[in-house]
Amino acid sequence: MSERILCISTYEKGQAFMRQCASMGCSVVLLTVEKLKGADWPRDILEEVLTMPPNLGVDDVIRTVAYVARGWKIDRIVALDEFDMETVAALREHMRVPGMGRTTTAHFRDKLAMRFEAQRVGALVPEFAPVLNYDDLRTYMANVSGPWVLKPRAEASAIGIRKIHDPEHLWRTLDELGDRQSYYLLERFVPGHIYHVDAIISERQVVFSTVSRYGKPPMQVMHEGGVFTTRIVERSGDDSRELTALNARLIPAMGMVRGVTHAEYIHGKDGRFYFLEVAARVGGAFIADVVEFATGLNLWAEWARIEVCSMRGEPYTLPFMKQDYAGSVLCLAKTAEPDTSMFDAPEIVYRMKKHHHAGLIVRSTEPDRVRALLEDYSVRFAEKYLAVAPVPDKPTA
Repeated sequence: MSERILCISTYEKGQAFMRQCASMGCSVVLLTVEKLKGADWPRDILEEVLTMPPNLGVDDVIRTVAYVARGWKIDRIVALDEFDMETVAALREHMRVPGMGRTTTAHFRDKLAMRFEAQRVGALVPEFAPVLNYDDLRTYMANVSGPWVLKPRAEASAIGIRKIHDPEHLWRTLDELGDRQSYYLLERFVPGHIYHVDAIISERQVVFSTVSRYGKPPMQVMHEGGVFTTRIVERSGDDSRELTALNARLIPAMGMVRGVTHAEYIHGKDGRFYFLEVAARVGGAFIADVVEFATGLNLWAEWARIEVCSMRGEPYTLPFMKQDYAGSVLCLAKTAEPDTSMFDAPEIVYRMKKHHHAGLIVRSTEPDRVRALLEDYSVRFAEKYLAVAPVPDKPTA
């Protein structure tokens, strides 16, 4: 009898994960929201697509899954999207299914918890304060020079982040937030270049990682508009070596046993790397595609292989990897279906097909070639395609 994996997602993603599980002989069931019932799910390999109303509470989801479990034995439960992680952690604990519980999940979802945990294991973190006790906040602002950033503890990307310039600005903002203010933290704004490390972890060991650098910081792109770029940096360079070593120490120490992570670090003007945040998921914004074009590894599929191997007590081994370099350029577009055919460099390997977005992925054996293409294309994208939209209150994908 094959093992059964229940995948839960309130966003359309993770198709490669589900296909890989099925290819290894597992039965795969998907639980999603009603509005995504007709989405492009891999129905040919799914045992069932179950739906639920939007915005169900954790207890409601537990009751739903427990009812399903009366007829189906569930061996593993996986959250395909970051915003379903806490619900899945509660489900695992309720049903005693192996995987991350709520405490460990908080290290990869709650920005306050992850900062305390990263600091505990020796990572450099920008000075921060919980938004809880007002006297503590006054002391913090008296001792840590602004500007600061006020961050939601459980959002993803740069959603909800506000730059705070003086104490009066903070108090006005907290008044606006009202009873929601304790779900935020205050942190020193550290200018610098933002890097991300995308990794695979198996049995508390980081077995694969790739270091990339954003063009403009994602917070700047989201709040001020602009073109998003990211590229894999020179593997033998100092930045890549330092971040690879730091990430390999940090992620297992924060409780990650197996899976994939997307971590962000900032290279401050003092020359040091500061931990910003980490998520136990595949990176968004086509980052997984960039990694795959450069290395041949599909992070979704490898995550699935790790889950199945662990379930069966089998060792996980990385497949053969390429050592190319890749990067992406992406922006919100004024037209619904922007034409990117004028960009014709032989290094272009992928043209993104996403409504009101223009995007390309380039690949080369030389990191400098990728960097030069992205620098050129980001300027031309801004001139030809770029549209600006208000910052969303919640994630849209």
